Amino acid sequence: MPIEIANKIVEFAYRNTPPGKKIDVGFFGGEPLLEFELLKEIVYRFKAHRDFDKDRVLFTVVTNGTIFSPAIADFIEEHEIGFGVSCDGPLAIHDLNRRFINGQGSSPIVEQTIRQALKAFSSVMVNAVYGPQTLTYLPATVEYFSSLGIRQIYLNPNFTADWTQEAIEQLPDIYRAIGDLYIQYYRRNNPHFISLIDSKVTVILRQGYHPLERCRMGCGEFAFTPEGNIYPCERLVGDGTNGHCIGDVNNGIQLERLQCRRLAGDSLNQECLNCGLKDYCMNWCGCSNYFSSGYYNRVSPFLCASERAAIEAAFNVFKTLEQEKGDLFFEHLGGVPLVNSLQVPK
Repeated sequence: MPIEIANKIVEFAYRNTPPGKKIDVGFFGGEPLLEFELLKEIVYRFKAHRDFDKDRVLFTVVTNGTIFSPAIADFIEEHEIGFGVSCDGPLAIHDLNRRFINGQGSSPIVEQTIRQALKAFSSVMVNAVYGPQTLTYLPATVEYFSSLGIRQIYLNPNFTADWTQEAIEQLPDIYRAIGDLYIQYYRRNNPHFISLIDSKVTVILRQGYHPLERCRMGCGEFAFTPEGNIYPCERLVGDGTNGHCIGDVNNGIQLERLQCRRLAGDSLNQECLNCGLKDYCMNWCGCSNYFSSGYYNRVSPFLCASERAAIEAAFNVFKTLEQEKGDLFFEHLGGVPLVNSLQVPK
């Protein structure tokens, strides 16, 4: 990305964020740490802006874990940048889809990066992508991360995968097993954040998703390419030829191209309208819908089943732990479910 483009993105972020609201700056790729010097310069530009407020601007970098060094660790620690590693699980699981161009698996390097990051930072996140091929290994993946010392675990399905009916029918048992692990960690006074569970516990306590928690594609969320093109979500960038571009940093947003906003109030799934779980379900996520059904506003059979299974697993976790320990989820009600996992294990 030319620094001139980065400067315009910095201005865009400050200009389009309402006063008092957070500016979340995320570095994604590809692999963002391939351009570590550029990443540093962009952070400096954000901090040098006349409207910079250290309590308002938050930085996060998500790496594939193949690049790490003491210099990277020092910069991230100094500037309080959230650090996340994409890792799909134990070595054999991770290497199914994350190999170098020569065919060699990346898992040994990624695990080494995770171990080094845990020594360097007070908090490290992992993001695991799962599909039909790896679904049954998801509980083992959670246990693997926990064994490394990871306590902030994000689990995200591959919405572009071919989710068969057989795989869909396994979701309740798999998610319930993850919920059981979650309960065990709390019983050992070693709470973990597991997105699959914690996100739904939060929604249950708050009686549904709040407006600002719903999809804000092209409204409060933007993705920028190195060329300066603007997309409503980083997941929709692709190779830049898929028709999701909504403008650029030179000419601004073209409102007529915001298909996700135009369709946001219309559901193509009539069964969703009368579903008792619709307020707790991510039926509003435009990019998840698009990748799994081909429409911004149509929920696929997989997403429907996954959301239902996640809600049921989370409710079981909440009910069990509230009966045993009581009032564990006060932070969830306040919208900060990560807090529990940041406590030092007893």
